Amino acid sequence: MIRKASAVWTGGLKDGKGTVSMESGVLSQTPYSFGRRFENEKGTNPEELIAAAHAACFSMALSAQLGSANIKPERVETAADLTLEKLDSGWTITKVHLTVSAKIPGADEAVFEKAAQEAKEGCPVSKLLKATITMTAQLSA
Repeated sequence: MIRKASAVWTGGLKDGKGTVSMESGVLSQTPYSFGRRFENEKGTNPEELIAAAHAACFSMALSAQLGSANIKPERVETAADLTLEKLDSGWTITKVHLTVSAKIPGADEAVFEKAAQEAKEGCPVSKLLKATITMTAQLSA
């Protein structure tokens, strides 16, 4: 399974601008910029998209883990707070904190905690930072 997204950037880092698109069309030439990424300008940025993907992925992973224990949650709500820091090596995503709230009438706390931990470790986006990244680069004139 391959999911596709693309980005176009024009100009320099601070004065340039870019757009990001997804094959699904959910985002189509959605603008992003230095101000949206590193300052307080309204709009999306790569880290916000990663945080959203992590929250969504984790919520589904938790539902799956609970399902394996024959528990069907009424609702799982997850917020992801992603921290981007400037280190000596450059800008780095240093951590993501997930805040999870689940409505599961009659659920056992220990079973829920185990499922949440397994979901955190097994969610594909959680594994992202440990992923092998390959690349093909081509320069065109």
